[in-house]
Amino acid sequence: MIIGIGTRRGITKEEVIEAVKHALDECGLGLDEITALASAKIKENEPGLLEAGEMLGIPVDFLPDEVLNSYNPPSFSRASRFGLKGVAEPAALALSEEKQLICRKKVYGRVTIAIAR
Repeated sequence: MIIGIGTRRGITKEEVIEAVKHALDECGLGLDEITALASAKIKENEPGLLEAGEMLGIPVDFLPDEVLNSYNPPSFSRASRFGLKGVAEPAALALSEEKQLICRKKVYGRVTIAIAR
């Protein structure tokens, strides 16, 4: 399963890890079921997101705009101000095998999480 992540600028690794754990708990999933974290290319220099991936031992894939925009997420997103249809849901769907959201995006403080299989 893939966790799609959208964040505000300047996010900390603790915020990301806490959001991931809350989302997994709410969906009844374990960290061992996650194969990748996914986000927008615009976030590739966010230290907190990179450090969270390292601490969790899960790679973070940063997807280009055209990949994210090839999906029509079911939820409204503020990412439109960056020219994107969304981040968390499209990123999770893009890397998932079945292209099925099992957890639509949910906001945890300054982190948005979506999970797909």
